[in-house]
Amino acid sequence: MNAARLIGTFGGVGYMRPAPGTWGSLAALPVAWLLHVIGGFPLLLLTTVVVFAAGLWATRVMTAGQDDHDPSEIVIDEVAGQFIAIWAISYPSWSHGIEITALWPGWIAAFVLFRLFDITKPGPIGWADRRGDPMGVMLDDVIAGVFAAIGVVALAGLSHGVLGL
Repeated sequence: MNAARLIGTFGGVGYMRPAPGTWGSLAALPVAWLLHVIGGFPLLLLTTVVVFAAGLWATRVMTAGQDDHDPSEIVIDEVAGQFIAIWAISYPSWSHGIEITALWPGWIAAFVLFRLFDITKPGPIGWADRRGDPMGVMLDDVIAGVFAAIGVVALAGLSHGVLGL
C-alpha cells in the first residue's frame, strides 16, 4: 500500500464495510483519546492540522484522474472531522484538569452529532461537499466537526447549566 492510500484510508480502515465513513470515525476515537492522554488538547489540535494537510495531499493523489472525487475508502476526512468534534471535550478536560473519560457523554454526543452532520450535510457542509475537489472532500468533514463540537458544547450547557446535572 503506498503512502497516499495508507493515509487516505487511515491504515486500511476505509476498506471496512459497510459504512466506511462510520468505521473511520470510530477508529478516530481511540486515537483522539491517546493523543489527549499523551499531550492534552494542544497535541490533539496539532495532530488535527497535520491530519488535515496529509489528508488533503492523500485525497489529491488518490483521486487524480478519477471520475469519483470522494471514493468511500477515503476516510481521513472523517478522522479530521471527528478530531474536531472531540475538541469540545478535550479542551475543557485539559484546561480544567478533568479526566477525559469522565466526559463520556461528550464522546457519544461528538460521535453521533458528527456522523449526523456528515451524512445529512446541511448548509455549508453540503456546499463544501459539492465543490467536487479534494479540498471539498476534507472541508465538508471539517465543517461537520465544527457543527458537532458546537452541538456538544450546547448539550453540555443544557445538561450542566439548565438541567443542573
